[in-house]
Amino acid sequence: MDYTLPTTQFTYDVNQNQLFKKDENNYINSLSIKQLNTLGNASLLDIYLSTGNVVEPHIHQNATELVYCIRGSAVVSLINPFTNELLNFRINPGQVANVPQGWWHYEIATLDNTHLLAIFDAPVPEAIFGSDILRLTPANVLAHTYCLDENKVKETLAPIQKTVFIGPPADCATQVSPAAENMPKPNSQPNAQPNSQPYVQMQYAPSPEHIYPDPMNSSYGHTPNTAYLPSESDYTPYTVQRPLIGNGWRY
Repeated sequence: MDYTLPTTQFTYDVNQNQLFKKDENNYINSLSIKQLNTLGNASLLDIYLSTGNVVEPHIHQNATELVYCIRGSAVVSLINPFTNELLNFRINPGQVANVPQGWWHYEIATLDNTHLLAIFDAPVPEAIFGSDILRLTPANVLAHTYCLDENKVKETLAPIQKTVFIGPPADCATQVSPAAENMPKPNSQPNAQPNSQPYVQMQYAPSPEHIYPDPMNSSYGHTPNTAYLPSESDYTPYTVQRPLIGNGWRY
């Protein structure tokens, strides 16, 4: 970088670069080297959320993410790929949670007017979102791999037509703020980890019918409930670490 050039930038208004907006209370602004050419190996997301809104599950394959709470409160959840555990960390103003590079994670606001700052050690952070994995993986592959009914998979995933970013989507028919008792339960101690469930090799025959407990909603495809705010880990661990795949998605 030649700091003597007239094009050198030392300041920028992050409010002028909106990555995503769900509504007036839920949106994300971003800053990378594309907006500030002297930034170097750093970038950030400026995140605003109301209660129950979720920065959808995703990974950053090229950066570690430090989540700092400016206002409100949120639970940062991540899966440790080395212990196969779901970890939930509540952060309040002045507190942080760190998400190592390539770890599956998401953030859920537990108070209105929550303001988070996500800081990355990359000039432009890359991300692979859960919504993109679900909508771009063929339904027949998901059904065959996990012994599911293909038609039900198609019906369930049909409303996901684009990257969600902040869920539930704005056009979701029922927007319900989850009860506090259904929020993810944070670790009781800063360095404590929830007990992991042992790996169990399931033995079953494929069934043409797969029962889904959630009632169907014609306008969106399902009625959201508090199932997306797990109180305990229901993650079934793999016995072998899997490498990350895909070209990623750049902010």
